[in-house]
Amino acid sequence: MTTYSKARPAHRSQWFGWLCLAPYLVLLLAFGIGPAGYAVYESLADPQGVGPAGGDAYLRVFSDFRFLPALGNVALFMALYLPVMVIGVLLLALVVQEQRPAYGAGLRLVYMLPGAVTGSASVLLWYVMLQPSLSPFAPVLEAMGQETGTDVFQQSHLVVIFALMAFATGFGQWVVIMYGALQGVPRELLEAARVDGASWWQTAWRVKLPLISKYVVYMLILAFTAGLQIFIEPQLLYGIAFVGSRTWSLNQLGLVFAFDNGDFAAAAALCLMMLAVCATGAALLVTRAKFFDTEVD
Repeated sequence: MTTYSKARPAHRSQWFGWLCLAPYLVLLLAFGIGPAGYAVYESLADPQGVGPAGGDAYLRVFSDFRFLPALGNVALFMALYLPVMVIGVLLLALVVQEQRPAYGAGLRLVYMLPGAVTGSASVLLWYVMLQPSLSPFAPVLEAMGQETGTDVFQQSHLVVIFALMAFATGFGQWVVIMYGALQGVPRELLEAARVDGASWWQTAWRVKLPLISKYVVYMLILAFTAGLQIFIEPQLLYGIAFVGSRTWSLNQLGLVFAFDNGDFAAAAALCLMMLAVCATGAALLVTRAKFFDTEVD
């Protein structure tokens, strides 16, 4: 009788856990696994509808003259965006944590405000700020030698402009998340570091950052995934100022494959390539960082 009474609550708890998980699993299947599986099928299908075409779609993507330029643009963007994002967020979070509670709350609010303007609204706002004829910062731009929109929105400037847009949109929420993670660092460790004579930098590098490394890995995975799929910034800026091209990024190239060329197989193949890169990078980071390890050494 005693054994039954103990097992019954555990059984109910298990079913309750699955019940809470069910909506997420349904959405994941409908909008994640299902579309990915269909993309695999589409990438292997014959454009004429006769039968499977093997890897012809992947060959068309690699051999397309627009693929390597788009890949190079995204690679340069990621090389600039990721380090600035990760290092900038960590430094700002460490600085905010050192402030008094009242000042810290105000700083977190200030950092969150740019994140309230996202997507197309963010691109339009940045366009106005960088267009000398519209920008309230026109004197500053002119002092830097940027007197017209043509001077600002050059092909060679796009990587920097898109990196600034992406950083301004996403860094605020990550500062708040990292600040919350830093609040979980045991006070005893921080006091012990001070007693040992550790400086602010030594405490941050040797105590705080190792203890929030899993949060850093999580941020790096999501920032990498978002950066690889950059689309809104180059697409809208091309539509507004005709700067860059319609295939500046890989996602733009996929859109052109699908709706301009009518080659949905190539578009699906390109999407799966990006998915494979993101999944591989995430798996390596999660494995190396022991992301799901709950034991404390």
